[in-house]
Amino acid sequence: MGTSTHSVPDRIVSLEVVKLLSQRREAVRFGVRLEVVTVVWMLAEAGLAIGAGLVARSLLLTAFGFDSVIELVSGVTLLWRLSSEARGSSVERAEGVERRATWISAVLLVLLCLYVVFVGLAGLATRLRPEGSLLGAAVAGAAVLVMPILAWQKRRANMAIGSPALRADIAETITCAYMAAATLAGVALNLLAGWWWAEYVAVFVLLVFLARETIEAVGAALGHDSHDGGH
Repeated sequence: MGTSTHSVPDRIVSLEVVKLLSQRREAVRFGVRLEVVTVVWMLAEAGLAIGAGLVARSLLLTAFGFDSVIELVSGVTLLWRLSSEARGSSVERAEGVERRATWISAVLLVLLCLYVVFVGLAGLATRLRPEGSLLGAAVAGAAVLVMPILAWQKRRANMAIGSPALRADIAETITCAYMAAATLAGVALNLLAGWWWAEYVAVFVLLVFLARETIEAVGAALGHDSHDGGH
């Protein structure tokens, strides 16, 4: 009698567990597809932004492009991590990948901040005037549209996965959207109004977002989780 009394609740619990595991597997597969999109997008964005920045002598565009390289590293890492889980690899291995990537991203962000500060000050001191870049404006404008959508979809996936690394990746994607908006404003003002100094103003606005992202990345590398609930 005791067995029959507990069989229905046990069966309900088992069905709930199966349902949660199924949802997680589907979310992981969805996350893999999102990271593939991230990697392809960031590869194109980095190449176009850095190329346009070098041609136009624009620190703003090259800094935006180098940040895209960091986002690319993050995307590749998350793709590896989620693909490993999708193939049934151990959680320990996935966590090891996350820790190494966090340190790499933190170091790259620190170097990028130093680059922006020193080159930005040098550009202002020497009055280096960047040329207007229609390509740069187009790349930044596309990122302003795409990045919020990508971040929203990643957040949906992470509601079932609960990955700290994916949570950090979401924060980086949102930061990329803010940086793209600052880049678009600076490049557009230079292109349309000839206000070359607007690019340097935008550089230091962009530095605010970069510094915040860097502090979070260094904190995560040291074991302090500064992100909350996927935001």
